Amino acid sequence: MTEKDGDGPRGRVLIIAGSDSGGGAGIQADIKTVTALGGFAATAVTALTIQNTLGVSGVVATPPKAVRAQMEAVLRDIGADVLKTGMLGDKLLVETIAEAFGDFAPKIARVIDPVMVSSSGDILLPKEAVDAVRQLMVPHAALVTPNAPEAEVLTGKAVDTLDGQRRAAEKLLDMGAIAALVKGAHVGGDVIVDVLATQSGEHFFDGPRIVTRATHGTGCTLASGIAAGLARGLTLVDAVALARAYLVEAIARAPGFGQGNGPVDHGWPSRDPEAFAIMFAKWRPATL
Repeated sequence: MTEKDGDGPRGRVLIIAGSDSGGGAGIQADIKTVTALGGFAATAVTALTIQNTLGVSGVVATPPKAVRAQMEAVLRDIGADVLKTGMLGDKLLVETIAEAFGDFAPKIARVIDPVMVSSSGDILLPKEAVDAVRQLMVPHAALVTPNAPEAEVLTGKAVDTLDGQRRAAEKLLDMGAIAALVKGAHVGGDVIVDVLATQSGEHFFDGPRIVTRATHGTGCTLASGIAAGLARGLTLVDAVALARAYLVEAIARAPGFGQGNGPVDHGWPSRDPEAFAIMFAKWRPATL
């Protein structure tokens, strides 16, 4: 929140991420998710990607000063309850965003999704930027949400088992994160387990693996769903549970668009409000 905001969570999420022309991932997925879960999404666009479900064919980076200016414009006027990052581009941009955090939003919770590789296998974060993420984004993050390959890169720990997920999550806490969610979709098995490590202990979220090609933007969607829940006042555990339930249903209702890794159905709550109300009520605190 801005310094003048003192009236409690209001659902505002400032998303700092890249645009996906295909609409299934990136800032488009973030906006759809935050909106579907009852929040208000503002943005600072870090890049324009030329992509569809088959892959990324081009990236046009936003000048770092313009990203900083977008953040400042939003934070000095609208404010935010949570900051959420996605595709950050390069080392200079990571450094610029970290500086902006300190200048404009030192007390606002940050959900850091360390996007490194797209669902289609395209590299989205150069190697020289990984150290900057490790040093500038992970420390003080309210939550870091790497998948298994990203967790391996960030921590140096092998993440091919549940125990590996736990060790990587523990290492992220040692690196300064307040909490870490190491996702398990890339770990083998019929059941997917996401490991949430906090300063007070571990939480495990599991569910059957869904065999589908509707995997485009799932990481963006989960992180933004958690950010939306936190911005509306949910506890971290409840926000993760809500975001996972929303995402699982969005995958199950995927529209089947595209020839590659297709998008999920972000808008399902608007077409089935009764099912959404039941789902949301399970994790809705009495104060909302």
